[in-house]
Amino acid sequence: MAREIMVPSRRRPSTPGDFIREYLDDEELNLNQGDLAKRLGVSRANLNAIVNGKRAVTPEMAMRLERVLGVSVQTWLNLQAAVEIYDALHSPKAKEIAKLKPLPRPAA
Repeated sequence: MAREIMVPSRRRPSTPGDFIREYLDDEELNLNQGDLAKRLGVSRANLNAIVNGKRAVTPEMAMRLERVLGVSVQTWLNLQAAVEIYDALHSPKAKEIAKLKPLPRPAA
């Protein structure tokens, strides 16, 4: 059974980068972007782009985040998907797509 991703209708959902920032802001962890990037095995620039919402979390990055931060791959990918779905629903193309005619449904 497929689970639906919850996408808010009135505000853009939090990005995966917003959640990563929470780890970076946690004083007990004493973690900066360079440290976290090294633990993840990625460049600081790559992590910075994700934190700032300029790059999406890929399945590979979600695996790295799960391993280092302990948050599941599926959670990271759901966060990313929610942002992408929201952006698509609120894009200029959405109005154009809404004009498409659906196929007739067969009688039950």
